[in-house]
Amino acid sequence: MILITGATGLVGRTLVATLKSRGAGIRAVTRTAGTAPLPAGVETVVADLTRPESLAAALEGVDALFVHPRAVGENAGKLLALAAEKGVRRVVTLSAINVDDDPAYQPSRMNGDLNKEVEDEVVGSGLPWVAVRASSFAINAIGVFGAQVRAGDVVRAPYANFAEAPIHELDLAAVISHALLGDDLDGRRVSVTGPQSLTHEEMVAVIGAVVDRPLSFQEVPPEAAARGMVANGLPEAFVTALMARYARGAGQPATVTHEVEQILGRPGRTFAQWVADHADAFQPEAS
Repeated sequence: MILITGATGLVGRTLVATLKSRGAGIRAVTRTAGTAPLPAGVETVVADLTRPESLAAALEGVDALFVHPRAVGENAGKLLALAAEKGVRRVVTLSAINVDDDPAYQPSRMNGDLNKEVEDEVVGSGLPWVAVRASSFAINAIGVFGAQVRAGDVVRAPYANFAEAPIHELDLAAVISHALLGDDLDGRRVSVTGPQSLTHEEMVAVIGAVVDRPLSFQEVPPEAAARGMVANGLPEAFVTALMARYARGAGQPATVTHEVEQILGRPGRTFAQWVADHADAFQPEAS
C-alpha cells in the first residue's frame, strides 16, 4: 500500500493514475472529499496535514509514503516520525532541481514552498528515502504563455534567452512511481529534467509548430513585465524572485540530466510531445 499526500494536485493526480496503472494499492490524501476525481479503486483519505496525527490510521499497513512538500510543509518532521512508528518502509519526496540555490532565486519559496526543509526532514528521517528533484514543469507553459497564444499570434514576455529543460508531468510521475515501488534509487537525490534546454523564445516556436500557428516572440523589458504580473494579481515577492532568477540565468543553457532515460529505460518526452498532449490549452479563443 502506498500513501500519497497532495493527491489531488497536478503531480499527485498524475502519480496516482500512474501507480494505479501499475497495479499498486493507493491511499490518496485530500483535505476535502470530492475535490478532484481519482481513479476507481483508489482509497481516499480525508485528513488535515497540519495535524499529522490525523493520518495515524491511514498509515497502518502502508509500505511507502509520498511526501508532497507543498501539502506537508512545516509538518513533515511529525508526519515522518509517525510513518516510522507505523512501520512505513520507504519515503519519497518531490523536491526541486534548484533547491540548493539562494532562496532569492527560488520563486516558489515566495508562495510558501518548503522544498529544502521537507527534503532535509526526509533525508534525516531514518527511513530509506529518495528525493526527486524536478526541473520546471512543462505545464507551467500554459500559465506563462497560454493566455497570449489563445488571444493572438504574438507572445510578449521578458528574457527571450532564458532557458528551461521542462519535464512532462507523466515522466515525473513515472520516476516517482519507480522510486516508490523499488529500492534501486534509495538514498539518492535524483535530478530529473526534460531532454532539451529551450529558451522562452524557442518554447513559443515549438508551441507554434505543434499547433500550426505563426507565433512570434516579442521581448519586453523586465520592469514592464514585472509591473504587469503584479497588476494581474501575482504576489510582488514572487515576481521579484522570478525576475531575479531569469536575470541570473539569461543566456545560459538549462541543466539537462539523463536520469529519466536511465531510470525508465526510454527517452524522456520532449516539450513538443507535451504541447501535443495539451494542444487544447493553446487553441484560439472563440470570437
